[in-house]
Amino acid sequence: MENKYIYFGETVKGYDIKVLNEREARAGAGILFLFGFISFNNSFIFHDFTFTKIFVTVFMIDFIIRIFINPKYSPSLLLGRVMIQNQIPEYVAAPQKKWAWYIGLYLSIIMFFLIVVFEIMTPIKLFICILCLVLLFSESAFGICIGCKIFNLIYKENPTLCPGGVCEIRQKDEIQTFSILQKIILIVFISSVFTFVYKSIKIKNEQTKIETTKQQTMKCQAGKCGAGMK
Repeated sequence: MENKYIYFGETVKGYDIKVLNEREARAGAGILFLFGFISFNNSFIFHDFTFTKIFVTVFMIDFIIRIFINPKYSPSLLLGRVMIQNQIPEYVAAPQKKWAWYIGLYLSIIMFFLIVVFEIMTPIKLFICILCLVLLFSESAFGICIGCKIFNLIYKENPTLCPGGVCEIRQKDEIQTFSILQKIILIVFISSVFTFVYKSIKIKNEQTKIETTKQQTMKCQAGKCGAGMK
């Protein structure tokens, strides 16, 4: 007999498997992305990991509740429910969603030990932070559950009730296709953004080198070049 409070997925009339509300999941992902982005920038700019430690701990606890207790008691999903409670539910299969959330849990546990417990300075932290933000942004902005796609690749069974209905084979509507002009606009836009970012970083690095050289020159002029080298 299923526990009244501890279970995963809801039983909804008309569906053969346990389901979750994709709109609620996307809203929860968006909320986590917002606070994750703020904490990441705070750490990157001010080198203060206090807010990041709090966020990583809350993130981990939130996913533990989702997976091992019940998604309906997850704080981020509850906030998401508040935001979308008047929208028509979009049901997706619970199994692949649970598998995807396991990825988030494993990443949060690694980050918890690296940042909160041991406070280890390693590029791995940066990589995992960016990966988490990409996963959250992908789901909240585009409705693409990358973890769910990995689940579908690993398990060869025919997936059902995928987010956005991507499991169903169908003909794309005209509004979903791209004309040649639209493709050109998209390519030019992306190329322009990457070029601008690359040039901005290059200019910033050159300015940093110039400032460093000036500071060294000023020290030499003050007779401090060889200080401490005797």
